[in-house]
Amino acid sequence: MENHMPFGSAVHLPGAAALAAAGFPDPNPRADSSSARFPDGGAWRVEIPSVEGLRALEALVEEADDLDVPVHRVSQGSGVTMLTDREIRSMVELAESRQIELCLFARPGANWDVGGASTSTAGSGGARARGLTQLGAVVAEVERGVDLGVRSFLVADEGALLVLNRMRQSGALPRDVQLKTSIMAAPCNPASYWVNELLGADTINVPSDLTLAQLAEIRAACVGTMDFYVEAPDNVGAFVRHWEIAEIIRIASPVYLKFGLRLAPDVYPSGRHLESVVVGATRERVRRARIGLDQLERSGLNLPMSALGSRDQPQPPHRVTGAGGMPIEGRAS
Repeated sequence: MENHMPFGSAVHLPGAAALAAAGFPDPNPRADSSSARFPDGGAWRVEIPSVEGLRALEALVEEADDLDVPVHRVSQGSGVTMLTDREIRSMVELAESRQIELCLFARPGANWDVGGASTSTAGSGGARARGLTQLGAVVAEVERGVDLGVRSFLVADEGALLVLNRMRQSGALPRDVQLKTSIMAAPCNPASYWVNELLGADTINVPSDLTLAQLAEIRAACVGTMDFYVEAPDNVGAFVRHWEIAEIIRIASPVYLKFGLRLAPDVYPSGRHLESVVVGATRERVRRARIGLDQLERSGLNLPMSALGSRDQPQPPHRVTGAGGMPIEGRAS
């Protein structure tokens, strides 16, 4: 695997040069830089998560224009289930007009079901599909979204990922549908990341508490696009790592920088009763992105942003064969 190149002389951690001049050089060796890129040559893209509905998307567009924030993808956590056909069509139209990829969650999952394990300490199924009924519901929601023009879906279940990828390979779903794995089913090591690639994930969300060295371990073994919360919401750790943005890009590219929001309420499933909260939080996520991108500019890292409107992903070199000889490839072309 040739995803890495030696780290150069430039140091992108804030204050490193000043500390070294004061007699406190960093003794830790820097991880190698990733040489992997998006197909258009870019190293990074911007994603704003938890954009829960049309009003939130409209607010995002307005705020992004005001703060000059490039947005490649928006994702939504309440799922296709919680949007009307009219809302989805309007979101698709607005996103396309701004060259933004719209990614909707394919629910339901165990954490919305009647099973008690979803609230237990050791036995939670998280947002994974519970039983064939929920698995079928996930598939049906993707089919509905596709019919309404959506071409990107968040998936939190490995089985659903496998089934949806088989549907994509067989032609039951369009070949340009992309499957993004959720942080609610995030792989923590290179082997589990590779499994997600094998099952058909186009982009893979990893936990936001992985160290820079652990991110480098994954990138050294795997080529698939990484999604990473630079700022994570409270329910997935509440980490704020803006000062590491340049190193995250250097080590993990190609990567989506996700700007969540600490101290924001969990609003899934969202609706009009939470609209003012959702819109306000969306605007602040865009502002957080501006803060992060300013930090990136100050770092001096000279790795290009992927073009707005670009959504192609790297192709992993491996594949496995499913039951009946059906190929399970890692990427849609």
